[in-house]
Amino acid sequence: MPITEFEPKQTFFPGADVLYSFWRLDGSLGTVHPGRVVADDGDQLLCWVLAGTPIRTTTAPDGRGPRDMPLAERFGGPRVPKRSTWRGTSTLRLVHEHQWSSVWWFFEPDGTFRNWYVNLEVPLGRDATGVRRVDGVLDVEVLPDGSWSWKDEDEMPAAVSAGRFERQQAEELRAEGERMIKLAEDGQFPFDGTYCDLAPNPGWSLPELPESLLRD
Repeated sequence: MPITEFEPKQTFFPGADVLYSFWRLDGSLGTVHPGRVVADDGDQLLCWVLAGTPIRTTTAPDGRGPRDMPLAERFGGPRVPKRSTWRGTSTLRLVHEHQWSSVWWFFEPDGTFRNWYVNLEVPLGRDATGVRRVDGVLDVEVLPDGSWSWKDEDEMPAAVSAGRFERQQAEELRAEGERMIKLAEDGQFPFDGTYCDLAPNPGWSLPELPESLLRD
């Protein structure tokens, strides 16, 4: 499937199912996380990925996941879809249509806020099912006190070498991470305590993963 932006913009109503889909720049589909919408204005989507939600991941044909592969193999080669589950606790996610990152709120099992996670991403617009992104490999973890750390820095050179990104895109992802770090250091939104006391609607059921996404 070619990577395109879709017009007009799709807007999702509170409580609706939405697919948070990660694509590759070659047009192949990677991971998909079904979510439940909190709010959406067509540009800024806020959603929950609930603990226990069925998700799509991809593995090598021999069953190895990305973390089971050496860096030289991690970002290339054939992949096959696999059904998995979002484990741990529910995460709140804020996705801006044109920004090269999303922000995830992580919580302890008792609902206490734990940390933010800046997931660096290439934005690809929306379709009728949800948002389309390319995972940027490099990420930033931000703690409640505003301290931060880069994550997976060692993987970015391998991703560029494998053709996952062009060098200019890697530089833009890094710059977006630095922009978000500055917001965290200054205690500005989204690192100002907003949504840190939010909880999923207890009446929500788990979103479904379309079976069609598990076929090659």
